Amino acid sequence: MDSGSDAPPLTPAGRRIVDAAEELFYERGITAVGVDLIAEHSGVTKRTLYNRFGSKDGLVAAYLAERNRRWRSEVRAAVDAGGSAEEAVTAPFEALRSWTSRYTRGCAFLNALAELPDPRHPGHRVAAEQKRWLLSLFEELATAAGCCEPPTLATRLFVLHEGAVATGPLSPGTVAAAADLARELVRAAVRG
Repeated sequence: MDSGSDAPPLTPAGRRIVDAAEELFYERGITAVGVDLIAEHSGVTKRTLYNRFGSKDGLVAAYLAERNRRWRSEVRAAVDAGGSAEEAVTAPFEALRSWTSRYTRGCAFLNALAELPDPRHPGHRVAAEQKRWLLSLFEELATAAGCCEPPTLATRLFVLHEGAVATGPLSPGTVAAAADLARELVRAAVRG
């Protein structure tokens, strides 16, 4: 499974910039946060920020790529921890349960897609690729588990997952309910 990032390792200053950007972008929104504030929070100059990331757009893409890397790692750990191929299909829901306990302001990728509607924006591209990756992963796992109609099941699981992500901040029980429903869908597809 691809890690989702081919970027070189960050320097210590680059790490501070991405960490500050992540906190600020996630809590306040991408368009509401300027590079001056990120530079101030990371303890670097704007020049250092621009030298490392080129632009705010480049920094947005780096922030989302780093978050994507962590999310994929968490999902892979959940898949690997599953006891059976059938359980692995719903592992992204278990990862989501853990993830949303730490990140309560919704999905950074959905937020980015809403704030950055231009598909040419590098941040939009990272967020859209993260969603495509998850859909593809569901299909890969459903195929490995011997589910009938893996593409259809994958689409259903993806829609259920994203619905839980979007509604989780409004109703804490939606992630657990989505996980239960996902298990029902997978069991039906295995028997199918």
